[in-house]
Amino acid sequence: MQRTGQSTALHRRNTRWVTAWICVGLLVLTCAVFIQTLRYDFVNYDDPSYVYQNTRITSGMNFASVAWAFSHVHSENWHPLTTITHMLDCQLYGLNAGWHHFTNVILHSLAVLLLFIALEQMTGALWRSAFVSAVFAVHPLHVESVAWIAERKDVLSAVFFMLTLLVYLHYTRAPSIGRYLTVVLVVALGLMSKPMLVTLPFVLLLLDYWPLRRFEGRQSDIARQLLRLVVEKIPLIALSAVSSIITFLAQRGAIGWTEQLPMSERISNAFVAYVVYIGQMFWPAGLAVFYPHPENRLPVGGISLALTALMGITLAAFVLRTKAPYFVTGWLWYLGMLVPVIGLLQVGWQGHADRYTYLPQIGLYIAVTWAVIDLSRSWRFQQIALGIAAAVVLSALTWASRLQTFYWRDSETLFTHALAVTSNNDVALNNLGIICLDKGRLDDAISKLQAAIDLRPENAPAHDNLAKALLRKGQVSEAMVHYRKFLELEPGNVEARNTLGTALIQQGHVREAIDQWQEALARQPDNGNAASNLAWVFATSPEDSLRDGTRAAELGEKALRISAGKIPMIYKVLAAAYAENGRFADAVETAQRGAELATSQGNPALAAELESNVALYQSGRPLRDPNMTNGNSSP
Repeated sequence: MQRTGQSTALHRRNTRWVTAWICVGLLVLTCAVFIQTLRYDFVNYDDPSYVYQNTRITSGMNFASVAWAFSHVHSENWHPLTTITHMLDCQLYGLNAGWHHFTNVILHSLAVLLLFIALEQMTGALWRSAFVSAVFAVHPLHVESVAWIAERKDVLSAVFFMLTLLVYLHYTRAPSIGRYLTVVLVVALGLMSKPMLVTLPFVLLLLDYWPLRRFEGRQSDIARQLLRLVVEKIPLIALSAVSSIITFLAQRGAIGWTEQLPMSERISNAFVAYVVYIGQMFWPAGLAVFYPHPENRLPVGGISLALTALMGITLAAFVLRTKAPYFVTGWLWYLGMLVPVIGLLQVGWQGHADRYTYLPQIGLYIAVTWAVIDLSRSWRFQQIALGIAAAVVLSALTWASRLQTFYWRDSETLFTHALAVTSNNDVALNNLGIICLDKGRLDDAISKLQAAIDLRPENAPAHDNLAKALLRKGQVSEAMVHYRKFLELEPGNVEARNTLGTALIQQGHVREAIDQWQEALARQPDNGNAASNLAWVFATSPEDSLRDGTRAAELGEKALRISAGKIPMIYKVLAAAYAENGRFADAVETAQRGAELATSQGNPALAAELESNVALYQSGRPLRDPNMTNGNSSP
């Protein structure tokens, strides 16, 4: 008895050491792939709105910003915890992209470790759990979730997903209200990181079947047990329902309606995407940041073959559910977790996306790993053969992931690669056009952006960027065509209305410019640019019928409040408005304050102009902008 106890204690101690070394190995493997991202920059796809061009994020973290994160939509998503992590990064690191990447790597590493611990504790299969976790750590399909700063929601939600598995296991071993409330809390935190976790109650129900085996008993009791376990998850289902409603409302502007992409095409693409993801799991080549939706270009034979394959595997999973319960759990895990992102509710114009496989494919990793063990039990040197095979697989995946991660080092490399491995990729062309525009290569920018529009005339950002490029080339009339098309596609875009208004002024279409700026203010009452532009026209237009001193002063004061008094150009506008309203003393004081601010900010030209305006107002004369009728005016 004593020897048996000592042997058991020694075995447990050895197991703990092996577990610790496996955790170290998983961390080393993860870092081997993703540590290179610490040298990488932001990319120009989603990163601007998620981080570096979003003043709500770049201003850092405080009570007001946290309250905003919970009460507002961020980049067409309600994921307040993800938003707060971006704010915290900016608070700690500013806009040093490498440290933002570092946070993603840390969160992914933590998710890898938690997955290993959860699987090992649920199944008792140490090395199988380690292999599944290692594949999750370094599979090339997961590069997008880790190397893309804007996909912080993936890695953060993964941490809470894995924590849910652990606390749920803890609850099932000794059910109590306190332990159940812990499960509810962690699920809620996960949903506030990424709403894709709405399928978590379904995954927990699958785990009840295997490996937790909470359906054990007579066959006649299965229905009653299933009902009991479903009822147990009603609070979690309710959380998922609330998250789904919030997500639908947040993304309603981005969701494509059936007239844009018919439901039949969405369903067909969903069948094919399920199979494509499986193929990419085994052969992860030609991966890209964006895959254009095939729309009506999918062959009927391919759709039928995909549907047949899915039905066949599903049937096999149910037939083998007694001999291989892991297979039905893993397969349904994969099918079920992909439902929110498989394209039935289409958000964006991608056909599929690597990041969507991040958590769903864990189910396939489990099913395949456990199946290989079962199928190879008769092998004479099973452990040696499987050990060598695992090393080869992980080495190949690590190498492929390091290469795929390399493409994320900057925007140009990322989208040049996407163009090389996909076809009809208007998104890649648009983003490369933005790069050319930023570098001043206007002809290249115009060429790429026009090509993007030729591929998909509904590509609103391409119209916006092409208009900007044409404006910089002085082709104002051509730019206005694309601004109007952009606003037809995205009527709520206020900044485009500001830019179009300026272009209209340059063409002498003052009244149409006023309409654009008034529409911008109607849609966004706190838009300082629109308020300032309108105030300038109402104050300085040479045309008597357009001037309105009272309205100009109201708008100028509003613009000054919005700018917090930090923009000297606004003082120029407000002073002109006061002068038009006959308030010359206020005009003089305002212009002088603007001149002082311009001087302190190192803008002597504006300071001199404001001093000149002071002399005009002291003589009791309002300011007129003669250039407005010539099409060159801007405040």
